[in-house]
Amino acid sequence: MCAEILWTRTRCLAKLRKIGGVSTTDGLTADVLTVIARLNRWVSSYADLPVPTGQARLLALVGEMEDARISDLAQADHCSQPTMTVQLKRLQDVGYVERRVDPTDKRAQRIKLTSKGREALVAMRAQRQGVLDPWLSTLPAEEQRTLAEAAAILEGLTRRMAAQSG
Repeated sequence: MCAEILWTRTRCLAKLRKIGGVSTTDGLTADVLTVIARLNRWVSSYADLPVPTGQARLLALVGEMEDARISDLAQADHCSQPTMTVQLKRLQDVGYVERRVDPTDKRAQRIKLTSKGREALVAMRAQRQGVLDPWLSTLPAEEQRTLAEAAAILEGLTRRMAAQSG
């Protein structure tokens, strides 16, 4: 049902753009965000992950922000520090992350992936890719090239956004 609502919303935005009801950039922004979210949810729902999707996402965040403070992870995930602490405890309980005292502030803790956590993250990414690969292989070569170009553009955009936001 949710997928149908999102699909309908995307089609409506496309129609509004054609008649001038939504600016092209606004429509493009909504379309990109909607399609990426829908694709991510669909792939996650079919991937055989060893932890719930939210914990898998957090594991990836810890990997990106290696050796981050809990407060920094909470800010990046838009949640409270106590909520982040609970989520990290779950990953720690299965041996995916470890905590250490922050050398610059003994009250704070830093989080990093364990070797088991790195292996799990690699396996989860492979699982997710394995779900999508068969579908991408059905696309004509031209559409595959277009998707590769779009992925490169989005990667460059996210790098610029990260660099600008500090």
